[in-house]
Amino acid sequence: MESPDKGLWAPEEIRDFLNGRLGRLHARQRLGIESEHDARVFGQGLHFFHIESWYSIHSVIRTVLRLSGLYRRGQRNAANVQVRRNTVVSSRLPDAFDGFTILHISDLHADMNQPAMQRVIALLPSLSYDICVLTGDFRGSTFGPFARAIEGTAEVAAVLQGPSYGVLGNHDTIRMVPALEAMGIRILLNECVTIERGDSRLYLAGIDDAHFFRADNIEKAGDPIPEGAFAVLLSHTPEVYRQAAHAGFDVMLSGHTHGGQICLPGGVAITIDSNLPRRFGAGAWTHEGMAGYTSVGAGSSTVAARFHCLPEITLHRLQRP
Repeated sequence: MESPDKGLWAPEEIRDFLNGRLGRLHARQRLGIESEHDARVFGQGLHFFHIESWYSIHSVIRTVLRLSGLYRRGQRNAANVQVRRNTVVSSRLPDAFDGFTILHISDLHADMNQPAMQRVIALLPSLSYDICVLTGDFRGSTFGPFARAIEGTAEVAAVLQGPSYGVLGNHDTIRMVPALEAMGIRILLNECVTIERGDSRLYLAGIDDAHFFRADNIEKAGDPIPEGAFAVLLSHTPEVYRQAAHAGFDVMLSGHTHGGQICLPGGVAITIDSNLPRRFGAGAWTHEGMAGYTSVGAGSSTVAARFHCLPEITLHRLQRP
């Protein structure tokens, strides 16, 4: 039987790649956790139950929406990706980075909603930004084949401009990393990169998934950053906001929550599937002097339908007072 991920890297190539990048212990830990399929729904990660891993719920939600006559409206909403703009003002920002703009894309779930992906692809060429960051969940499922997610992500990556960086989400397997990097997205696995403008530097760190796989290591990601330097952290989930703020990060960009995705009028989320205060569930927020932003995502989770919570991609402009 043909492999569902034919054309991607061979298992031994992926293993060697991950051992070289992460070290044998981290690679073994991450791959081992992924192999424990009996932990898909209960008892793994930051909280006990994970609705996105309970696949019977997909048909239940679709059936309820169809019976209510709302399914097609929800599908149209899910394809109507918006461009949001957010300004982060900081006196710690080096002068050379005043106006530096970060395009933030999260939760593509690129194999679930083709109309949403085509909308993102249509929007991107008109946008101006310095770097792009992608905060995880490239895949729709939480396990199984990922070739379609890689193909969908590659179509988006093909129209990105400038350097692109990303982190993995709770839906992503670490086996996707070689293919993601081959399309030009540098995946930060508890790592940090330096962005230079003249003699000034901005530090961009990214952690492995903290929600389900618990493979995050903020200390390792932030250790290369000099004391007092301006630093941005990418984390799929905003649930580690306390650790990030007290580690000295100036900005934290996340996703995961989908802003609730199916919300009450006024954007009130029924659930955000995250262990954090509601005010951190969508949009801009602050904590202990750190500026945060939780994207509601460009794609959709579980079912490609949204209500009172349109999908988004976001332009963050860094600015001095």
